[in-house]
Amino acid sequence: MGEYKSWIHPGGKLRELGPRELELRELLAIIIGTGQKGRSAEQIADDLLKVHGSLENLSNVPLAKLLEIKGLGDVKITRIAAALELARRTTEEIMLRYEKKI
Repeated sequence: MGEYKSWIHPGGKLRELGPRELELRELLAIIIGTGQKGRSAEQIADDLLKVHGSLENLSNVPLAKLLEIKGLGDVKITRIAAALELARRTTEEIMLRYEKKI
């Protein structure tokens, strides 16, 4: 696999190794973008996963509830909601294509 570099943010890791090599917390950190004073985007992503447990649970949480996570504001929760919606639509497209083949 080659030599791993020490990344400051998971975006560099994604560019070099590809998205499948990242942990869920790292992918969420990329969507979150920036942290806040004393807390990285990865720490905020950890909190999101600790509170909500899974992407499925996270996708069903009202946006206002996400604001309870320290470090998340309107822009960041909007990015998270958009990413989850893209995932939902991708899944829907795959399922429709699969159903047509049956």
